Amino acid sequence: MGLFKKNPFGHILFLKKWLIRIMGALTHRRFKGFNQLQIDGSEIIKNLPDTNVLFVSNHQTYFADVVAMFHVFNASLSGRVDSIKNIGYLWNPKLNLYFVAAKETMQSGLLPKILAYAGSVSIERTWRAQGKEVNRQVKMSDVSNISKALDDGWVITFPQGTTKPWKPIRRGTAFIIKENKPIVVPIVIDGFRRSFDKKGIRVRKKGILQSMEIKEPLDIDYENESIDSIVEKIEYAIEQHPSFLKVIPQEELEKEEALNKTRQWRY
Repeated sequence: MGLFKKNPFGHILFLKKWLIRIMGALTHRRFKGFNQLQIDGSEIIKNLPDTNVLFVSNHQTYFADVVAMFHVFNASLSGRVDSIKNIGYLWNPKLNLYFVAAKETMQSGLLPKILAYAGSVSIERTWRAQGKEVNRQVKMSDVSNISKALDDGWVITFPQGTTKPWKPIRRGTAFIIKENKPIVVPIVIDGFRRSFDKKGIRVRKKGILQSMEIKEPLDIDYENESIDSIVEKIEYAIEQHPSFLKVIPQEELEKEEALNKTRQWRY
């Protein structure tokens, strides 16, 4: 019976383990090969409890960001410090690790469907669908599924809900934090937008230094702190607060905008 044990979302854990192993083997060289991932703060991962941990991060590609986190988290749990050297850490991966993703994104092809089974909590975006702006109510089943995932383990979320930088934090993330009272761990990534295409599947350029900084958990007063205050804390922690724009060279902003326009033309 243990072979067919399931998680709260009905996934067979034996199959999920093998999917993570295969996915890890196929993607390892993207972060430790023709591109290099510089990691900082991974020792924080090993000291976290097994459940009710929410990771909040800026977002640069649909899939490469979260795949890199799967590598870093599992490597850290197996004793590596700021390193994903030797993928033996994937032999016994953390199975109660989930990530929040748009349902339409996770249904857009074979690889997304495999990734969905490996750990996505799929939600319907309330502000955008099929490339168009929408305005619809939050589905309570989506909120319930995120809470269910936190009860079972760790959840990765990208609270801006888009790969475009400097977009506002979705307030729903703060509501989930107040409701579930998780440990909130900020992550800041960079270099993924230059390394991969928008989906994070095709390698655009080799020799790019990618980075991932894992920060200390946020200090949050779950009972008394306002939604706006939590949102602002997340903005600063993942370095997406508007004030950061003032210290970024104009030429870097222009390069970022040119890259976004190129992607819009391609996709």
